Amino acid sequence: MARLIDASVLIGLEWRGEPLAKLALLTAGDLSAMASITASEILVGVHRANSAQIRAARETYVEAIIRRIPIVPFTLEEARVHARLSADLRSAGVSIGSYDQVVAATALRHGFSVFTDNIAEFERVPGLHVERPDW
Repeated sequence: MARLIDASVLIGLEWRGEPLAKLALLTAGDLSAMASITASEILVGVHRANSAQIRAARETYVEAIIRRIPIVPFTLEEARVHARLSADLRSAGVSIGSYDQVVAATALRHGFSVFTDNIAEFERVPGLHVERPDW
């Protein structure tokens, strides 16, 4: 099954000081992509760095990720899935983060699993297949 990589995995790789080759090993054999909101999330980390040195290193790392992983845009079709998902979760009294809802809707729209370290959040989404990295 194709995977939509969540920001938690990408951020975890950077925090652990892992080379990008680790990402290739984690996703070997399956089509992997990221939602456009995930690209935004990791780019925010570049801008939030607390020194020029960290910002430069993080930007190099993030830009390498963006070059290697296809990005799935958030189009009207994903918006329709997101609207239904958001309404259904709210009606059921279930809450997950707004960015995670976008990732989940994108995954559902394309039949992808979500590859994440944030299992508890994504497991609340009915019908979503969730995978955790084998660190």
